[in-house]
Amino acid sequence: MLDDRDRKLLTLLQRDAEASVTVLAERVALSVSACSRRIARLREAGYIARQVAILDRRAMRVPTTVFVMVRTTRHAADWLDAFRRALADIPEIVEVHRLTGHYDYVLKMVLPNVEHYDTVYKALVGRVELSDVSASISMETLKDDSALPTGFA
Repeated sequence: MLDDRDRKLLTLLQRDAEASVTVLAERVALSVSACSRRIARLREAGYIARQVAILDRRAMRVPTTVFVMVRTTRHAADWLDAFRRALADIPEIVEVHRLTGHYDYVLKMVLPNVEHYDTVYKALVGRVELSDVSASISMETLKDDSALPTGFA
């Protein structure tokens, strides 16, 4: 069970995983050693899955976001395995969700420009059979946050 200090530590670490233990300890009113032990415990308990660097999309020259809605008539395990392999092999596809409703999957792609969508589309449909594909280009990102709410744990 997490307490308020654990939740605050997790929130702070989500914002800046490189923050020093000294800074974190001060922000949650703990000694440096107690804060370090808490972080280690949170990591061991699986609350901290990994630490990553979040790259700037404009600097990486992939400023365009396209959301692709996919329907398929195939739902067998072999098709799903092939779909997963295809998704893993296409780096522009950064997120995929299986859905309820009219479409089966939504894919989030990051691209250098809209024209590059056709290249990714051809790579995907060349690997797996899809019955319907519909793309929408994001015109503006209103919120882009990888931080999870900590109040439920």
